[in-house]
Order: sequence, then C-alpha cells, then structure tokens
Amino acid sequence: METIVVGGGIVGSSVAYHLASGGVETTLIDRRDAGRATDAGAGIVSPPTSSRVGPWFDLAVEAFDAYFDLVSALEREQDGPVGVDRCGLLRVAIDEDEVRRFDELSALLDRREDGTGHPRSAALESLPSDGARDRFPPLADTRRALFYADAARVDGRLFEGALRRAGEAHGLSVVEGSVECLLVQRGRVVGVETAEDRYEADRTVVAGGAWSPEFGGQLGFEVPVEPQRGQIVHVDSGREDVGSWPIVSPFRGHYVVPWPDGRVAFGATRERGSGFDSRTTARGVHEVLSEGLRVAPGLGDASLHEVRVGLRPTTPDGLPLLGAVPTVEGAYLATGHGPTGLQLGPYSGALVADLLAEGGETLGRPSVDPDRFDSQ
Repeated sequence: METIVVGGGIVGSSVAYHLASGGVETTLIDRRDAGRATDAGAGIVSPPTSSRVGPWFDLAVEAFDAYFDLVSALEREQDGPVGVDRCGLLRVAIDEDEVRRFDELSALLDRREDGTGHPRSAALESLPSDGARDRFPPLADTRRALFYADAARVDGRLFEGALRRAGEAHGLSVVEGSVECLLVQRGRVVGVETAEDRYEADRTVVAGGAWSPEFGGQLGFEVPVEPQRGQIVHVDSGREDVGSWPIVSPFRGHYVVPWPDGRVAFGATRERGSGFDSRTTARGVHEVLSEGLRVAPGLGDASLHEVRVGLRPTTPDGLPLLGAVPTVEGAYLATGHGPTGLQLGPYSGALVADLLAEGGETLGRPSVDPDRFDSQ
C-alpha cells in the first residue's frame, strides 16, 4: 500500500524511513519551514535522568532502548554522518534553591532502575565540585553533581539527513514542496496536492510539526497542537576539547550542550503564544545567556556563533499525537512532541510505521491517541 508522509522533520523522516525499509512504497513531501524544530533543537537524549514520570517517561524509556539500534542501522545503510554521540550528562545543582530538587531526583533514580532497567547504576557517578569541573571545565562551583555516562547528544539536522539517505536506499521518494491540500473522497484521504503536482496514496501521515493543524479543516478534526518558540544560543568556545565534554543539565529548565566543532549551545526558552514568529528576540537571548553563564561562567569570553529558533509542536498534556485521525479514513498523525522531539521522534516514527504496516488504527496507548482530548 502506498503511503505519503507530509513533513520531513525528525518524526516524518523516521516514519518514512521505517516504512521504506519495510518495503512500503513511500513518498516524503517536505517544504522545510523556517523555524522547524528539528533544525534548531539541541538534541539531548537522556530520559532516564528526567524528573518526568508517567506515560511520557514510559514512552521515553522505550525510545531510549531503541535509539542506538537505529543508529547502528543508519551507520550500515548510508554513508553520511548520523549525528549521534554518547557524551554523558551532568545533572548539577549550582545554587541552594536547586539542592532539594537534585536530592529528590537522586532518590527517584535510585528507585527507577528496578522498574525499568534505567538508569544503570554502573553508569551513574556522584562527583564533587572539582570532579564535575574536570569533566566540564567552564562549570561553576556545584553543590551537587551526578554524571550519567549513557546520555547522548543528537544533531537533528544530521540525523534527519541520515534517515532520508537510508530511506532513499530502500526506495523512499523525497519531494521538496508544499502540500496545499489533502485529497479527500467519500470520507477517505486518497492523497495530497502540492502547488506543482498531485500524489495519490492509500494512507497519508501528517507529520508537519507545529504546522500540522493546517489540515484540521479538511480532516474535520481539530489537531490540538500549537507552536512553542525555543531560542538557543550557540557560542564558539575557542577550544579543541569540547567534543569530550558532557551535556550539563541544571534545575531551572535550561541546558548546556557541547559540540565537537568547539561550539557550545545554551538553551532554551519555552515561549507560548508566539505563534509562528521565528524571530530572535532580545528577551529570549538574554534569558538563555544569563542562565548559561550562571551554569558555565568559564564561557563568558566565548564568541557568539549563532542563535537558532525552533517552533516546537506542543499539545495540552505534553504528549505526542500518534495514530489514525478518527474523522476520516486513511489519515494518520505523528506530531506534538514539544521540546522532546529529538528524544522521542525516531521511536514515534517507528511506532507509526509499524501501525500502518499492520493495518491498524491505534497503538493501544490511550496517552498518545489523537482523539484523547475529545474523549475526556
């Protein structure tokens, strides 16, 4: 059965790759919107050290278990970079107000391994302040520090490219263009129409990130997704050893991610109500730099490299929309991952591809059903 995937970010590219690698005739159509979340994201993969619990955590741990099998497959199936490195992560308490939350998380991690196998106790190491700075030299003095060796960083642009190239090796067709409308006949989506052409298929997957609600009118279904702006500041450290540094995750909703080319990313704002405005703002840059330099004051002399802005597709409950649209046949959603698209997106794509291959409508996971808000 032929399938069209609308949207080529990390989620759409994953859906398309997994379909194509399974022998499904698949066309991926992408218009590369400015502000696409995949292009901006810092890419932290460390769900075992998250303080989140419940359905998101359950899904994230499954995604974590599958992540590096996918990386290995992509390394075999295409020749370019994959953009995923295990670099480890430091959870740190810098100021006194973070100590309580650090201690609560430490207690949670102690309980977590028995239930999920993550985090592995062998991968955790409590560090004194000097020990933490040995791993991340620009770091401030810490009151608490815990190193998690299994965490990874992901370059979303490189990972998306690897998914596409591997998909194309399996027969995936990639079209650059804007889907203007869905083709709906007698209550069923039978394809899409772009400004240049018409494409027919048995199933269509809408994976358009924050832009997915554009098709709600045709589907007769309000797609509960809105953009959340995230501004991320990249600085040049001027050092050659940055690639060996871990990610740093404090307790005020921000992070610091080092990259092998000497860049360090400070992130990120979480701005609701910004709409599709992908501008850099003075307020956003100030917020991110202030927090970044609180955590890593040794980067105060780094030069500004760039500011990336991503419009994350968020849902009211912070969980993605994965599965069939209830109002028409042949239409599926794979969107709504918010700020965790690079953690969950590759696995979500595999889940949706498996669902289509099996001819199903639902993943059997009420927490991610697209119609869960209507049924409440």
